[in-house]
Amino acid sequence: MKHVLIINGANLNLLGTREPHIYGAQTLDDVVAHLAQVGAEYGMKISHFQHNGEGEIVSRIHAARGDVDYIIINAGAYTHTSIAIRDALAGVAIPFVEVHISNVHAREAFRHHSYLSDKAVGVIVGLGTYGYEAALRFIALQAGCFKT
Repeated sequence: MKHVLIINGANLNLLGTREPHIYGAQTLDDVVAHLAQVGAEYGMKISHFQHNGEGEIVSRIHAARGDVDYIIINAGAYTHTSIAIRDALAGVAIPFVEVHISNVHAREAFRHHSYLSDKAVGVIVGLGTYGYEAALRFIALQAGCFKT
């Protein structure tokens, strides 16, 4: 059974209420529950971690080594600032997909650069919360998981 860890960074706990015109009306709990259902269809174990603190995210990535097969990460604003998260992901060598709910390239210039993208196996931007599902289905394909 493949284990996929979904990591969400700063402010993603506010999904559904924070700028719904950009991020949509689904809550993070809604997204995680849906991903658990999709993961179950493929026989995958889904875990979730959200934290607003950079250090806690780094520590969770470190703890994933040897336990997690893939990571889906939306680091939020840390995408554009955190060398520490980048180094943690590189250090554990767990393949990951970077997800952004909004199209960061159509937004402020400071959001156009990601410290994670060149290390990711894929990057999904602008698909709303469906981007998480797209990432999970991609991982299922890569991992050879088939619908049960």
